[in-house]
Amino acid sequence: MDSLLDKQAEWLANYQPGLRIIEQGTVVSIGDGISWIKGLPSAAIEDILVFADGSRGMVFDLNRDRIGAILLYETEALTAGTTVHLSKHSLSIPVGNEFLGRVIDPLGTPLDGLASPPHAGRENMEKGSPAIIARDFVHKPLYTGIKIIDTLIPIGKGQRQLIVGDEGLGRTSIAIDTVINQKGKNVLCIYVLIGQKRSAVVSTLETLKKHSALDYTVCVVAEASALPGLQYIAPFAGCALAEYWMAQGRDTLIIYDDLSTHARTYRELSLLLRRPPGREAYPGDIFFVHSRLLERSTCLNAENGGGSMTALPIIETKQGEIAAYIPTNLISITDGQIYLDNDLFVSGFRPAIDITRSVSRIGGKAQDISIRDQAGQMKLDYLQFLELEAFTRFGQRLEASMEARIKRGRLLREILKQDRLVPHSNLFQLAWLTAFNTGLFNQTAPEDIAEILVRIEQGIKAATLTLESSQEQWRQALGEWINVNPAPPS
Repeated sequence: MDSLLDKQAEWLANYQPGLRIIEQGTVVSIGDGISWIKGLPSAAIEDILVFADGSRGMVFDLNRDRIGAILLYETEALTAGTTVHLSKHSLSIPVGNEFLGRVIDPLGTPLDGLASPPHAGRENMEKGSPAIIARDFVHKPLYTGIKIIDTLIPIGKGQRQLIVGDEGLGRTSIAIDTVINQKGKNVLCIYVLIGQKRSAVVSTLETLKKHSALDYTVCVVAEASALPGLQYIAPFAGCALAEYWMAQGRDTLIIYDDLSTHARTYRELSLLLRRPPGREAYPGDIFFVHSRLLERSTCLNAENGGGSMTALPIIETKQGEIAAYIPTNLISITDGQIYLDNDLFVSGFRPAIDITRSVSRIGGKAQDISIRDQAGQMKLDYLQFLELEAFTRFGQRLEASMEARIKRGRLLREILKQDRLVPHSNLFQLAWLTAFNTGLFNQTAPEDIAEILVRIEQGIKAATLTLESSQEQWRQALGEWINVNPAPPS
């Protein structure tokens, strides 16, 4: 084998001097998380820039005489006059199973005080969504553990289900409950926190840790004090992590908390870079930004590994205005929405999900057959009950059959109430549905239903029933747990 000196001698003997051209730009101004740069004539949108002081940026706007860049990492030494070069690399994030249980920023840098984990490779943050021929129908259920969602607004793996409502109504609680409920279900979770206060970030992390959910979760954090550029790329970083596992045939769940803040960050960057404002001062391509992000969530067919990425984007409304610009954009992109209502929240109905304005367009096809058969027309019956109850406020006397329907609807409303951080199993969902439909709750007062549901849950833990067990087996077991004789439904 040739020695190192022999190799060096051979290289020198064959060396040919030549002209090498390197583009160099110069920072014109810096501030508010953006930088204006002159030079770099071959720069393209989303090219990564390397500053002489060690800062990093991404080309975000092209003008005739200069380019605008958003900063992804900024040192104190970055000033006007700093030289800039193109890195010739695309924006990417390290990926791998070692990131499970870790808290990272959108560039993959650990925020939990631990060393950077070894990674299997890197995934580009920006890439096209899977082709139509690579996709499959949504056919597997993803259970949230929340009664009202799993029965009346079901979600399938690969679905994009929007969580929409005012601040403080429990949007994040629904997302956290869903992540906690994936324990032991072989679903990897990515929780993306965008522009939130550090106290809110710590609270979310502590809750996930308390329920052992961090073991199968990656938290991507771009808090409120982070650079606007980091907040902008945060959801794309989380999506790249989920895509890595989806390509390996794994089922993944990604939470975007929340895309309202993301849209405002994008508006801020665009206005600072002097892009023309559109409706509500948002840039005209805000719809495209969110659509190209959410379109990457899907269910792949067997030929492409059979993995899935389920997306639960969270969006904020102001005073319940669901027809605002960003909410309507996202409603049109997603496969349904879970709408939280302030009046329901104040009245004590938790989670405060408004069934009249919530829908899951494709989740019903992914439900387990036994649960789907029991849920049946329940949503329609519940909506009819709400109309009848509103009618009774005028003091009208109703027929006995109508009185029975109202009593049954009020009982169902009590059943659907649920505290946060106590997700229920799919067996429990089938159990209470069967009990309700077979009349086992007919003699139960609404104030007693919570105690009976606890008995049912305890009975399920000791029983050997499954989703495939017959209705008669379930009915007999439920009668023993509830201590009543089955009565026909009203």
